[in-house]
Amino acid sequence: MEEKRPVDAAGAAALIGIAALLAFNQVVIKVTGGGFGPVFQAGLRSVLGTTFLLGWMWAFRVPLALPASARMGALLVGLFFSVEFMMLFIALDLTSVSRVSILFYSMPVWLALAGHLLLPGERLTRRRMMGLVLAMAGVVLAFSDRQTGAPSLAGDLMAIGGAMCWAGIALTVRVTPLSHTPPETQLLSQLAISAPVLLAASVLFGEYFRQPTALHWAGLAFQSIAIVCLSFLLWFRLLGTYQANGVASFSFLSPVLAVLFGWLLLGEQVGPAIWAALGLVAAGIYLINRR
Repeated sequence: MEEKRPVDAAGAAALIGIAALLAFNQVVIKVTGGGFGPVFQAGLRSVLGTTFLLGWMWAFRVPLALPASARMGALLVGLFFSVEFMMLFIALDLTSVSRVSILFYSMPVWLALAGHLLLPGERLTRRRMMGLVLAMAGVVLAFSDRQTGAPSLAGDLMAIGGAMCWAGIALTVRVTPLSHTPPETQLLSQLAISAPVLLAASVLFGEYFRQPTALHWAGLAFQSIAIVCLSFLLWFRLLGTYQANGVASFSFLSPVLAVLFGWLLLGEQVGPAIWAALGLVAAGIYLINRR
């Protein structure tokens, strides 16, 4: 097996770029929500993302076949993905990018807790426990601040629920044979299953279009191509090249940049408690991932 190398300057630049794109995407989802209902928007994104990814796999001759042993894992990650983004899009529709980003990017906290309980090789070390405590303190602080950032109890709970589903995807991939399939196959499982699930769920909410303009359609295309496919696939490639802990340690940048983008681009009010919560969560994520 080829030994993976530490993150070098080129890898760091790529990871910083991905973190910035994922953070900017929170703003794009918020703005695009002006033209579509949140769940319907998520469903359309999965439809367009599936179409683009199938073209990518055809162009690069990535096999579509899914081994029988991996089908249950594919179904589970598809359902987790559906609920994750239904919750995330509703959360961004209800409250600010800054609040949602801090709570949603608490995913490593829930993954570390699940790994400690379910995976023998993922016990919490002293450093990871310290990171867990810091990040949880940040989540509690952000959740308890009801004065800034357009607080919404439902939005906050949706953001945390989405983070837990995201952790469920990571855990499912690790413990099922789906981990032995190509990254494109794993992503296709999530997109192809979530597309009909989210579109069907949007019927329950009864909201589809909110007079979309060219800006809203462009936002949907950006999410479907630049984020759902290209950014995720590049991240998987980097994970296959560099050591996993080095790649993961850059995840602390996404909530930091998302709060900054919400503040700079949307003019969101970000009070001292939110900045403090952001610092705690970012430090905690770094300690959890950086062994």
